Amino acid sequence: MADRISILIVEDNIEFGNLVSERISFEDGFEVAGLARDGFQAIDMIMALKPDVVILDIVMPNLDGIGVLERIAEMKLEHKPIFVMLSAVGQDIFIQKSIALGAEYYVLKPFEVGLLLSRIKEIYVKNREEALSRKKVTEMPNLLKENTSNNMINLEMEVTNLIRGIGIPPHMHGYQYLREAIIHTVNSNEPFTSVTKVIYPTVAEKFSTTPQGVERSIRNAIGSAWINGNMDTIDSLFGYKADHRNEKPTNSEFIAKLADKIKIDKQVSGPKK
Repeated sequence: MADRISILIVEDNIEFGNLVSERISFEDGFEVAGLARDGFQAIDMIMALKPDVVILDIVMPNLDGIGVLERIAEMKLEHKPIFVMLSAVGQDIFIQKSIALGAEYYVLKPFEVGLLLSRIKEIYVKNREEALSRKKVTEMPNLLKENTSNNMINLEMEVTNLIRGIGIPPHMHGYQYLREAIIHTVNSNEPFTSVTKVIYPTVAEKFSTTPQGVERSIRNAIGSAWINGNMDTIDSLFGYKADHRNEKPTNSEFIAKLADKIKIDKQVSGPKK
């Protein structure tokens, strides 16, 4: 059915892969596009089947999950699937590498398939809405509107790459809230935008939540970055050797610093043509 989310499972453990496949087959709104046993077979099936989502094991023979992400990143695929990474160990280096290469979610074995599918559906719906929004923007016939829209898309990409480079996982609510807060700050004509009075309410309205929830989620996302993020990137952005315990910035400091970084880069590089 057209409204089903198609999933390719990439898992070298035959028994485990079959169990996950069987479980997904019983869920409404999902279908199993195929089951690959190693990275090379996964790439072939991604190109042939064009699945919406790939559940990708990291540790596999011949070509591992990280290798698959690297190969896909080099390809100019018209239809790029959502990648969900599986691993039996939660090593930070694998998590950061996966996210940097475009993975949307990371889950440790063993896991509850129903909960995983719920997360997949959330990510799929979010990505589809963003894609439709970008399509509407780029299809506006007026040239001035097209330029403005393209600049907005470029800004969104720059902010997204910056947040991911720091190491904030995309599945956290604070990831989306931070992204929106930074974009709003960059686009604001005011020299100082109040986080409490302006940014939190604005973001909360867009995501149908509360300003308090936005504040808390952003704080948690920053806290996660300070524990598990890319400290070299954080050090370079904040201009000092960040101390995990004592030097974590406030929400407003973090948002302002990243917004300033984007503004400075835009001024140095000039307008994009």
